[in-house]
Amino acid sequence: MLVVRAVYANRLENRSNANARNNLGNENNQFVENLSLLGFYKMYNKICSKKNLILAWKKSRKGKTKKRYVKRFGNNLIQNIIKLNQELNNQIYFPCPLKQFILRDPKTRKISKSAFRDRIVHHALCNIISPLFEKNFIYDSHANQIGKGTIKATERFDKFKRKVSQNNTKNCFVLKADIKHYFQEVNHEILLNLIKRKINCLKTLKLIKTIIERERERDVQFI
Repeated sequence: MLVVRAVYANRLENRSNANARNNLGNENNQFVENLSLLGFYKMYNKICSKKNLILAWKKSRKGKTKKRYVKRFGNNLIQNIIKLNQELNNQIYFPCPLKQFILRDPKTRKISKSAFRDRIVHHALCNIISPLFEKNFIYDSHANQIGKGTIKATERFDKFKRKVSQNNTKNCFVLKADIKHYFQEVNHEILLNLIKRKINCLKTLKLIKTIIERERERDVQFI
């Protein structure tokens, strides 16, 4: 009798444990699903928010407040921000044609400039996704990063130069190189696959793809 009770109790315990594991598995799946939904919608909503677009507008106009195209956008700021917000939310936003001009500084380059409203979208996108990528950047990458730039890069180079040359007592050599026609040559499929490793929001990925395809086969500088 005791054996029967023990077997019965063991079966009940096993069944209880199995139910607990199933419940835990269901809860875990629900949790993952909720996280997935959060990733799909929350990121894009942040990008499209009026608050983020206003911040992006402030960044885009920095140092260019006297430009006519900046003033034109600012004269109807609320309407223009609302329009961008609606286009992004409805996923009907599409970049304007790029304006091309020749720049010599000192080498001659053909530059394709984005419209001011598109630069606002670029900043709005970067405001949200940049933190996901910046923490994995090479420490000594100084381009277009807050707190770095040309002066910091020069100071960092001087430190390395002194170390290698043993405080200028020995000769050292420097290799200066650049990637020719980077924006023309970079493989967009590989680039997007790398981006997908960090971002699982389908709407955000679609926006990124839309922007990248507009820049395809052009030497682009966001200025």
